[in-house]
Amino acid sequence: MNHILSRLITEQANTKTQNIDELSSEQMMYLINEEDQLVAASVKEIIPKIAQAADFIVDAFRRGGKLFYVGAGTSGRIGILDASECPPTYGTDPSMVQGIIAGGFQAVKDPVEGAEDSDALGARDIDLHGVSKEDVVIGIAASGRTPYVLGAMRRSRQIGATVIGLCNNQGTPMTEHAQLMLEAIVGPEVILGSTRMKAGTAQKLILNMLTTTAMIRMGKVYQNLMVDLNPSNEKLVYRAKRIIRLATDAPEEQVDLAFSEAEGHVKTAIVMLLTGANAVEARRRLEQHQGFVRRAVMEAPH
Repeated sequence: MNHILSRLITEQANTKTQNIDELSSEQMMYLINEEDQLVAASVKEIIPKIAQAADFIVDAFRRGGKLFYVGAGTSGRIGILDASECPPTYGTDPSMVQGIIAGGFQAVKDPVEGAEDSDALGARDIDLHGVSKEDVVIGIAASGRTPYVLGAMRRSRQIGATVIGLCNNQGTPMTEHAQLMLEAIVGPEVILGSTRMKAGTAQKLILNMLTTTAMIRMGKVYQNLMVDLNPSNEKLVYRAKRIIRLATDAPEEQVDLAFSEAEGHVKTAIVMLLTGANAVEARRRLEQHQGFVRRAVMEAPH
């Protein structure tokens, strides 16, 4: 048997773990950990390309575009996870970063047989999500050849969107449809073909880099503080006030007052406390400087 999958790096047998079934739990975990340590190094090698992808995303956001992740199975779930964590972390609209998975939302929890084998379904889902030429679409597949993902990438390219491929093999069919390829080569998995392991970890690291970098460059971070979080529950209100305190070194009672006068808007409260401005003036400064706290604080007084 010489199926194309058998020639992929991610489908090779790992000679270092071929006797893993004879080991103790602790010994197994040392082997898994040793392999996991290769992942960060593989991601580091392609940081210049990951940075280029982040620049594409920032450009799209600045012109009102969106970011879409498209994947099947583990890759689709990782995309949905990253997308779903942007609104609570950075106060983004849920439509700004979206995850699309083969088989629809049901596939987040339960496998949907055959969904990933249809390139037509991938193309259809791009249309259903209203992808436009202003958007960035990132196709994610460890193999680099999942039909659903390739169909989505092909359709996105036809629409005029910026298309990026993320995979864990080299020279895959994704290359035909992507303007930029992110190939994180992590080698054979501990368990043959179990790409939820090293391949999935590499994908998660890269998506973390992409959205974190893009959000910082969109002004959603001041120093290293998530100043655009949405304080929608008790824990997040506490975190919001703590962020204001860390950013301004103001006493607790002043933080509480500024938070209240800013109607729970963290950036506004920070600008108020650092400049002495009232809430109206702080909001004006932020609007004038596209939401960047540092620039709003440094604005010369009128």
